[in-house]
Amino acid sequence: MNDRYDADDAAHGAAPYELVGYDEYGQPVYRQIPAQQAPQQQSYDPYAQQGYGYDPYATGPRQPQSYEAPRQPQSYDAYDTGGQQHAAPSYDPYGTQAPYDPYGAGGQGAGAEYDPYGQAARSGQQPRVTEQTAHIPQQAGPAGPRGPETHEPPAATGEPDGGAEQFAFVEEPDGDSEDVIDWLKFTENRTERREEARRRARSRIIALVVVLALVAVAGVGYLWFAGKLPGLSSSGQKTGAATPAGAQKRDVIVVHLHNTGGSGTSTALLVDNTTTKQGTTVLLPNSLALSGDDGSTTTLAKSVDDDGSSGTRDQLDTVLGTSIQGTWRLDTPYLQNLVDLVGNIDVDTDTDVPDPDAKKKGSTILVHQGKAQTLSGKMAVAYATYRASGESQNAQLERFGQVMTGVLRKLSSEPAAATTTVQTLAQILDPPLTDKDLGAFLAALAELAKGGDYRTALLPVQPDGTLSAATSDSVVRKVLGGTAKSPDAGSAVRVSVQNATGAKDNTEKARVVLLNGGFTFLEGGTAAGSRTTSQVLYADAADKANAAEVAKTLGLPAGTVAKGAVSSGADVSVVLGGDYRPASS
Repeated sequence: MNDRYDADDAAHGAAPYELVGYDEYGQPVYRQIPAQQAPQQQSYDPYAQQGYGYDPYATGPRQPQSYEAPRQPQSYDAYDTGGQQHAAPSYDPYGTQAPYDPYGAGGQGAGAEYDPYGQAARSGQQPRVTEQTAHIPQQAGPAGPRGPETHEPPAATGEPDGGAEQFAFVEEPDGDSEDVIDWLKFTENRTERREEARRRARSRIIALVVVLALVAVAGVGYLWFAGKLPGLSSSGQKTGAATPAGAQKRDVIVVHLHNTGGSGTSTALLVDNTTTKQGTTVLLPNSLALSGDDGSTTTLAKSVDDDGSSGTRDQLDTVLGTSIQGTWRLDTPYLQNLVDLVGNIDVDTDTDVPDPDAKKKGSTILVHQGKAQTLSGKMAVAYATYRASGESQNAQLERFGQVMTGVLRKLSSEPAAATTTVQTLAQILDPPLTDKDLGAFLAALAELAKGGDYRTALLPVQPDGTLSAATSDSVVRKVLGGTAKSPDAGSAVRVSVQNATGAKDNTEKARVVLLNGGFTFLEGGTAAGSRTTSQVLYADAADKANAAEVAKTLGLPAGTVAKGAVSSGADVSVVLGGDYRPASS
């Protein structure tokens, strides 16, 4: 054991030692009991101060002290009961030249007042006091052989010494607890961010669904309004919703195609229904019966040749109950230029068309039958005017309608560009139609044709050129918004006159005589050859008397009246021969 005293000291009569405590390393601390105080020491004081002669760091057997410290004022020993000075001077390991004070009070003069906090009672300079934390002494483990030890006093930093750290279990901040708190905060923040992201995602999805629903509803509404929903609209035509057919607004222009390379005309109505957004080409047969201002009856073809554009437009308004804004006379050279300007057209042709300029007729095919045939200007004119042998005029009208639709699909839907195309044709239009009006009108139809809102309809007429009730309902009322007003069949006897006299002006003389007699005159044309005798025919026995009256009015003998074939749309047919003598002659 590394005791702080030698047992041999006691054997040789040295003063005894007593235990006064333990140092900061857990080693027992002893002090030598003075001789004069030995009888007075009655009880053990574990906290008594160590003696002046004790060296806690002694490394060898105790030897008599040869070191004599300077004289110091006698200090007050709180644990000394006799108040006597120590017999031997004390060794100061820290070089402070002061008696050892476990409480750091410092040296005091004799008779100094006791200061439990270690302060000097009456001195001019207060020594630095190092606070020491009280601790429970703890014995160290077994020590090895004693050797030289070097100890330095703890620095006066005001912090607890090393011994106190062994029992520092009072509430101290724990770094792990702060880490846990930080982790909880981080987890909570991350959870909140995830929830916020989910809420934003749900909001975006809901907004997207609402937008898609609105777009779908708007699309369905537009299709319903436009009449394009399957099962809710008729094929190729809009119903005009709640607006009656007669109250719908329409822009109408009549087109007369004159075949300058042959003979004959073709007529069609271009209709733009601005209420239902539907465009239509209405094809008018040449046999359509028209009624003049004087009450006379004529055909469409005759009216175009004789009365011109203005007269024909007025007669069509009267018969169809429409309001035509203008007339577009389109000669075949202008149609050819128009097709070339728009860059050719595509047409589903229904027959082969021979080249009209070929030296041998029918030897060269200009237009071939087939789907989506590309036609140039020349090819389009040949197809629009072609009428095969034995075909009705309606077949040729259908081809003319196909060409007009093809032109509208290739024409610009911009009014300015369409007007430029019309002006490039350099044709003179019939008043009141102008280039700007025609260009704007055709641009509107072109927009409808490109969108699939355009169709072609043939106006069906009866053999006599009049319109039936079914025709009036399907085309005149629905497409044109009018009411058919064909010449009244009971108003006058309709007489068809064919001139076979060889004198061209006899037709006009016969027309004047019949009109003055109260009959309706129908142009029957000129016969291929001359005849010597005239002929008055009737088909119905009820018209026999009317036929006799016609012969009498024309100055023909009664023997010319007979039952036979009658021209279409007429009650009585007359063939003027060489025996006809006009009343004016």
